[in-house]
Amino acid sequence: MAARDYGQYCGVTRALELVGERWALLIVRDLLVGPRRYGELAAGLPRIPSNILAARLKELQAAGIIRRVPHSRVIVYELTAYGSELEPLVLALGAWGFKAMGEPREDQVITPDSMTMALRTAFRPEVAAGLPPTSYAADFGPAALLIRVDGRTLGVERGDGPADLAFSAGPDVRRLISGELTPGRAIITGAVKVLAGRGHLLERFASTFHLAA
Repeated sequence: MAARDYGQYCGVTRALELVGERWALLIVRDLLVGPRRYGELAAGLPRIPSNILAARLKELQAAGIIRRVPHSRVIVYELTAYGSELEPLVLALGAWGFKAMGEPREDQVITPDSMTMALRTAFRPEVAAGLPPTSYAADFGPAALLIRVDGRTLGVERGDGPADLAFSAGPDVRRLISGELTPGRAIITGAVKVLAGRGHLLERFASTFHLAA
């Protein structure tokens, strides 16, 4: 359990005692994408000191939020059922924080897991339900993702592959998702570059993934 103790008998207080320490929720965020080895967690959080990562993992295990399990002859960390209950809270927190992101600093990076969770946060299943199944191969710099939308179902995995639309985008993808930048303008300005497929599908992407800024 984390050392922080607020001295109050309250559900919010207890939640913060469990996952309010620095880096704890980012570990949870990445494990919501899938089980990770210790080294994968460290790579996805490049600024976390190794001693802090080890401490947070121990605290989250003690709280019953994550567990260590063998997988293909290696040990991975995964969320427990109790830990997985944090998903709607993490998505809601991401949507809330999106409003205050502003422009990225030079030292800020996008990771595959952070972008996966951003897409899950911005996904609008009620819109996707009325659209044909569509796949996108998106290159966000260090995060190359294959995104598949089929009705209300969203699938995101690392890597690339055959897709209806392949595109690359930098941090300006935030402005596309927020609606500040129209798909047509994004292509004209070079904020989004169509690599293959049908460029008009960027309109569908922007409709399917949207968050108010």
